[in-house]
Amino acid sequence: MPLRKEALLLLAADLALVLLAWWGAFWLRFNLDIPDEFAQLAFETMFWVLPCYAGSLVVAKVYRHVWRYIGLPELRQLGAGVLLGAFVSAAVLLMQRIPNFPRSVLLLHPLLVLLLLGAVRAGWRTFSERFAQPQGRGRPLLIVGALHDAADALRALKGSGNWHAAGIVSPLAAELGRSLQGVSVLGRLEDLADVARGAGVATALMALPPGATGRRDVLLRAAEAGLTLVTLPRADQWLQAEGAHLRKVELEDLLGRDPVQLDVQGLSEMLSGQTVLVTGAGGSIGSELCRQIARFGVARLVCVDVSEYAIYQLEQELRAGHPQMHGHYYTANVRELDRLQAIGERHRPAVVFHAAAYKHVPLMEELNEIEALRTNVLGTLHAARVAGLCGARRFVMISTDKAVNPTNVMGASKRLAERVVQDVAAEFSATQYVSVRFGNVLGSSGSVVPLFTAQIARGGPLTVTHPDIVRYFMTIPEASQLVLQAGLMGRSGQIFVLDMGEPVKIVELARMLIRLSGKTEQDIPIAFTGLRPGEKLFEELLADDETTAPTPHPKLRVARTGAAPEAQVDEWVRWISNAGAAPDSKALREWLHQQVPEYRFSG
Repeated sequence: MPLRKEALLLLAADLALVLLAWWGAFWLRFNLDIPDEFAQLAFETMFWVLPCYAGSLVVAKVYRHVWRYIGLPELRQLGAGVLLGAFVSAAVLLMQRIPNFPRSVLLLHPLLVLLLLGAVRAGWRTFSERFAQPQGRGRPLLIVGALHDAADALRALKGSGNWHAAGIVSPLAAELGRSLQGVSVLGRLEDLADVARGAGVATALMALPPGATGRRDVLLRAAEAGLTLVTLPRADQWLQAEGAHLRKVELEDLLGRDPVQLDVQGLSEMLSGQTVLVTGAGGSIGSELCRQIARFGVARLVCVDVSEYAIYQLEQELRAGHPQMHGHYYTANVRELDRLQAIGERHRPAVVFHAAAYKHVPLMEELNEIEALRTNVLGTLHAARVAGLCGARRFVMISTDKAVNPTNVMGASKRLAERVVQDVAAEFSATQYVSVRFGNVLGSSGSVVPLFTAQIARGGPLTVTHPDIVRYFMTIPEASQLVLQAGLMGRSGQIFVLDMGEPVKIVELARMLIRLSGKTEQDIPIAFTGLRPGEKLFEELLADDETTAPTPHPKLRVARTGAAPEAQVDEWVRWISNAGAAPDSKALREWLHQQVPEYRFSG
């Protein structure tokens, strides 16, 4: 490919430096005084050296570099071009058997060439950064993190007209007083308030990676110092970010873990060009599943939800984000087998994700118990059988950690739903049926985070049921991606358990949200209200008689369930269907205990 005009000018400048280095090598060889005969020799041979270096630098693609952003990779490429030029020019000159040619010049010359060409490029980058983009442009901020973490943040800030780094605050005492790219480490984390006052900054950039233990401490220190805490966009947000488009730290940043690694090729083979049906598509997990599935180029996405408004919102979003995808949006209740079967027969899905369920524990514990059974048990049975009848290759049911040793109707109903899926798996051998258990997801409908956010907006107090209550948390995208991965890996009848990380105290969650809002507990108090009906202090991911087996994916394990009573699905259907509109609460719980012996209830 021919060189551009700019590249030709750069090549001409480089060859002038190559020529200067050639004479410099002779000059050094003869102690700064070149004899006349060797000066003539240098003049004659330079016409061989210049084309050798010109061709070598072009072959090494040196002139594709942008000098303003030159770094170590570009310098290595330059070194390769110079080394190639040195070998070629040396070979050409030695083959000519020139009498008395000073061979030490062949060693001195490439060193001088590399020094001159590298110095010019480094000087240009320094000039660009110091004068074209002067330090101090934009608002100042402190970078909080060790030097190896701060390096990434500094690279992201480079060239930003909105921000510049006034200093680094490192958690490591050994780094105090050191500097990185001209930015000094001004103090340790405990000195954040003093450093911020001294540097005159009002913003701190958290550079610690996801999952780092010190992220919550950074939040507390920044709140005490009255600093706005920001971070760089997450990996999935870089395409929407412009330059160093910083954003405020969110709860997910403090509780988050490393991004989920997906088998993209396997998921593409499972979903691309296929018809996929999602029940509960308007809910938090269901809608995120639809977003993730749409990325894999499905031919048709069939979305089913009982809520008209939820399915309308999803339709608007997916039509705008994936106009090429054929989306079909149905308002339908999974408890209506005929309706669900008609949808299935019309579209013949290859994969079915069943996310439709009643999940709110206290609401399903009082007055709505039969609704939980009809939706969570009968709805799951209908969706699973429709998948089998329509010839779907895979069926994935979203379960919950509350199905483990349940103390509430909702959890017990989901344990029955897991057993329903395993029973239907034996009925339709051509379909792979799996269930996926996980705990709370941040920001889901009815979860504690939106409740706390609303309470903060009203000025408090934040209501926490018990000071010792803990829960497992993960983000909605993380949970949805792992559900997809489990659907790809699972064999029929398996129950997958997601790696939920470490449990989090709800009161600590409340305190972090208060801090993120820029308030303190004096501004927004926390009130303890007592455990609600059916609520546990500690959630469990495994029952007493269960263990897990590892899978090829580090965040997915398979539950090895103990012996359970044989599923009497037809009897369950009869009992639930004939229970009436408002069955006796105690009788319902006693019947549920007979079907799920590990279910415990009071009264």
